[in-house]
Amino acid sequence: MKPLQVLAVASEIFPLIKTGGLADVVGALPAALTRENVRVRTLVPGYPAVMAAIEAPAVVREMEDLFGGPARILAGKAGALELFVLDAPHLFSRGGGPYADSGGRDWPDNPQRFAALARIGADIGGGALPDYAPDIVHAHDWQAGLTSAYLRHAAGAHPGTVMTIHNLAFQGQFQADLFPSLGLPREAFGINGIEYHGDIGYLKAGIYYADRITTVSPSYAEEIRTSDAGMGLDGLLRSRGAVVSGILNGIDTEAWNPATDTAIAAPFSAKRIGQRAANKAELQSQFFLEPDETAPLFAVVSRLSWQKGLDLLLEALPTLLAAGAQLAVLGSGEPHLEDAFRSAAWFNPGRIGCRTGYHEETAHLVQAGCDAILVPSRFEPCGLTQLCALRYGAVPVVARVGGLADSVIDANPAALGSGVATGVQFSPVTGEMLRIAIERTVALYRQPAAWRKIQANGMASDFSWNEPARRYATLFRDLLAERQ
Repeated sequence: MKPLQVLAVASEIFPLIKTGGLADVVGALPAALTRENVRVRTLVPGYPAVMAAIEAPAVVREMEDLFGGPARILAGKAGALELFVLDAPHLFSRGGGPYADSGGRDWPDNPQRFAALARIGADIGGGALPDYAPDIVHAHDWQAGLTSAYLRHAAGAHPGTVMTIHNLAFQGQFQADLFPSLGLPREAFGINGIEYHGDIGYLKAGIYYADRITTVSPSYAEEIRTSDAGMGLDGLLRSRGAVVSGILNGIDTEAWNPATDTAIAAPFSAKRIGQRAANKAELQSQFFLEPDETAPLFAVVSRLSWQKGLDLLLEALPTLLAAGAQLAVLGSGEPHLEDAFRSAAWFNPGRIGCRTGYHEETAHLVQAGCDAILVPSRFEPCGLTQLCALRYGAVPVVARVGGLADSVIDANPAALGSGVATGVQFSPVTGEMLRIAIERTVALYRQPAAWRKIQANGMASDFSWNEPARRYATLFRDLLAERQ
């Protein structure tokens, strides 16, 4: 049977360019969908890292002017990834990150940069390239939000469109005076279009125009349709509720495999869980913690931000320390939180260790060596940290929100009695409830048989991309059948 053709449009893709979980999803989903007879080609910006990685690129289209300069569309591969690359040096050939300079300041031309990405995504979706006509265009987050708007206002038929929201907090809102440069008809600037409180909303446009809307966990799909978590878009999302669904993300189970992981001190598996101890010792060493195999070792691998609830963890540190536990923090983010965790490490030597920044190999060691991962997020569309933790025998301690609620089974008496618990949940998301969750976790840690069972349950969970890919493939095929 002929594969279903999907064009993905995204601003980042692992392993070429990554700032967060968006890249992991965009990078992993194509291979998983191949097993569902779905072929994905991904349009990404021509950042320097992408241009260096694309193999044997072929020029498939040239443009004299795309938002202020010449541009080309290149077709090629990077490993197993099939790519279209928007080679527009005036927009993407620069240092720093994909959205900001090396000082963390947003690029002032981000509105033009990602309008260009969406414009080209719509052009390709509409048949601008010879011998390529995708059945579905799958746009990811606000950076690709205008794609379905361009398609809807183009002449002729267009493919089915799917908009995936990875984090509703990032919406791509820009001033209205940008509108004339976008190349959309005047009627697109309205409440039934891309206008949002008098300005332009890229994500709002994607939500309004897409045929289907997905987000990265079932609970988050429900939460964003409420005023508490809807970030101002809950009314629109409720009005489109019939086409909104949540598909829980997976993880790359080859990259995250404790039995074969070369980034950790000692490989292990559920049957060889005792070998995990070598990783705990190495983690304690690297974070300058006391070499105590009996101390419960908590860890954080996260962006340090208000969303992630790390200020609540600072409030809970006296409880954690009073319980005889240790803490290893790996992450970067809001300067005051970075400073606060560095200060906590300074005043609690041997008990708290902190490394600012993100290091992929260190993240693997943290998952392999800590006893419990703390994820106290105020909201969490999916979360990947807890999925990796489950696979590595680190017990997740999570807020009962979004994908955290969907992926961790709380060790309450019923779950412990039936032998299905995989972690600890807490709600509401407050410092007091986090303190209670830490105390519960330490109490479980002091019960070796119960703790081992929780670890084994987590390591037996299947958070590969197999089931998410099946659900995406079903969604794509249902949409295509509806349009025929």
